[in-house]
Amino acid sequence: MFDLNKFSLKGKTAIVTGGGRGIGKACAVGFAKAGAKVAVTSRKIADLEATVAEIKSFGGEAFSIQAHLGKMEDIQKMVATAVEKLGGRIDILVNNAGASPATASVLESDERLWETVMNLNMKGMYFTSQAVANIMKKQGGGKIINVASIDGFKPEPGVSIYSISKAGARMITRAFAAELIPHNIQVNTIAPGPIETKMMNSHWAHLPPKEAKKAHDMVTRMLPIGRIGDPDEIAGAAIYLASDASNYTTGAEIVIDGGLLISTIAAPQA
Repeated sequence: MFDLNKFSLKGKTAIVTGGGRGIGKACAVGFAKAGAKVAVTSRKIADLEATVAEIKSFGGEAFSIQAHLGKMEDIQKMVATAVEKLGGRIDILVNNAGASPATASVLESDERLWETVMNLNMKGMYFTSQAVANIMKKQGGGKIINVASIDGFKPEPGVSIYSISKAGARMITRAFAAELIPHNIQVNTIAPGPIETKMMNSHWAHLPPKEAKKAHDMVTRMLPIGRIGDPDEIAGAAIYLASDASNYTTGAEIVIDGGLLISTIAAPQA
């Protein structure tokens, strides 16, 4: 008989990277409401403290750890701090931290942009997963959720390096899932489409208001569902993948994109 309690995260512990805003914040708040104790991490402490304050406002448990997950020393320090403050266990890891700091064509992208994106989006995801997976192995299991993007399925003009990194994130999921099956660790991907976040809005934030609205409306028109998604619409999938309800799910990808990948509507070119 189906048991709805399998979706509960009561008594679980979680790390959410990039937890200060957007999708990461939505996942952290959602986990806390489902009963988990949550460590949120990113480079910007003010954003993290806002997430922690929101969680505590409804009686949830959370704390912040400032870290740059493109740096190995920060990854190691963050994981060690989280283990200590979470009572020696990490049941859930959400690798959400990511960057797409600039647009450039494949003919113009430089080494600095490549290294900035790859250090966080791939190196950070891989080695954070490695560090946490070793803890999960010792404790008998756990859940790792990697946030990729539909750009990892179909490249978006002007953000080729980001698209490549998100395709890499999908393969990190598969590689870890395949090797960690014997240790009762499930590893899965969520691939969002356009979501109302600061990163999404950065595509037009530099434009005059009328041009920014035009760009926003253009993205909205290309979505079959007729609107840009909300971060909370990613959190639901994350709760499923973090919970016991997903114990038979590993190496999977959940695409949440308003139907964009299956659409015949042509995306506007940059």
